[in-house]
Amino acid sequence: MRKKFMALCLALIAFVSCDSLQKGLTSSYNMIHCDYSYQSISNLSLSGMDLSNGLSLASIPKVTSILAGTATSIPLDFVLNLNVKNPNQSEAMLHGLQYIISIDDIQFTTGSLNQTLQVGAGQSRTLPLAIGFDLVTLMKNNSKEAITGIAKNFIGIGTEKSNVTVQLKPTFMIGDVPVTSPVYIPVHFSIGGK
Repeated sequence: MRKKFMALCLALIAFVSCDSLQKGLTSSYNMIHCDYSYQSISNLSLSGMDLSNGLSLASIPKVTSILAGTATSIPLDFVLNLNVKNPNQSEAMLHGLQYIISIDDIQFTTGSLNQTLQVGAGQSRTLPLAIGFDLVTLMKNNSKEAITGIAKNFIGIGTEKSNVTVQLKPTFMIGDVPVTSPVYIPVHFSIGGK
């Protein structure tokens, strides 16, 4: 798939200047070859309740009641912070991306980010992804126990680890032409558990 991406980039030669093409191709290639890893979760909220600073003893019963109840909507929102390390000798850059997040083999959400991320040679940057989904919607097509267990892991009260896969499909600018990678870049990590 990476060969197809490079072939597509080379096809754009006729449309852009050499300097612009060279820089765009190099920074695109470098971004695909960066090291991606989990950094942290921030700005966590469940049904509008701010859990960014963890759970207090008073909030635990409320959280467990929300998860065990019969609400018609239970929004879980957070920012997933990924670390992007550029091991290359020149800058890496993307101009947006699409993502798919799966947890314990359940596809939780898809989305896109429309911003530029530049990572200098040998440097690391944080890639923040604002994520939000409704747990009740997920419970309609999956086991309520599985979704509740995953939510508890995000909140910090889960007992079994959850395996998270984030698939990133970056978009690059080659000259003035946006080009989306034909392949997803996978990022794997675990959350929760004791």
